[in-house]
Amino acid sequence: MSEKDYKLEKARFDVRILKEQKILFERAAQLGGYRSLTEFLVSTAQEKAKTIIAEKEQIIASERDREIFFDTLMNPPVANAALVKAAKKYKDQLSE
Repeated sequence: MSEKDYKLEKARFDVRILKEQKILFERAAQLGGYRSLTEFLVSTAQEKAKTIIAEKEQIIASERDREIFFDTLMNPPVANAALVKAAKKYKDQLSE
């Protein structure tokens, strides 16, 4: 199934909450201009889910970048001819 198919497919999600929570959520939905409590809950949960996923993916990417950076520092690659030539040219310019 493609991602598009999942977006079109519907699923049911039942949840039990405290009466006070329901009253709070209904008020927020009304004040927020949502058509229904369901629309409010789904929209809010989806927004929060996307935020959490984005944050975690950024942390994972940062950790991967950190590992690559420190691995390169600890195990530097051998300089190729162009780099050796550029370093020599730079040193020559500094000594002038």
